[in-house]
Amino acid sequence: MSFKPGDAAKGASLFKTRCAQCHTTENGGGNKVGPNLFGIFGRKTGQVEGFSYTKANVEKGVTWDENTLFEYLENPKKYIPGTKMAFAGLKKDKDRNDLITWLKDATK
Repeated sequence: MSFKPGDAAKGASLFKTRCAQCHTTENGGGNKVGPNLFGIFGRKTGQVEGFSYTKANVEKGVTWDENTLFEYLENPKKYIPGTKMAFAGLKKDKDRNDLITWLKDATK
């Protein structure tokens, strides 16, 4: 299974309820418990300035795109064993597609 464009409005709602407590998305936004996500597409894991990542996250060396995020967001701890991200993941493909569709616009 891989990314398919979804519903950005539903993705915005998912971000607000499932992600915003730990992440910001705007240019120049601060890091929270998790790093700011602005510019995530095309960036390698563990690269946000001023954020303290686990060694596992830095060494994963994956470049974030629609498909790597699709896989990661299903089960972050399986995708990057040793990550400190406490989020259990979004099990439904549709939810991940919606969230990633919204993130593509919200983080550029």
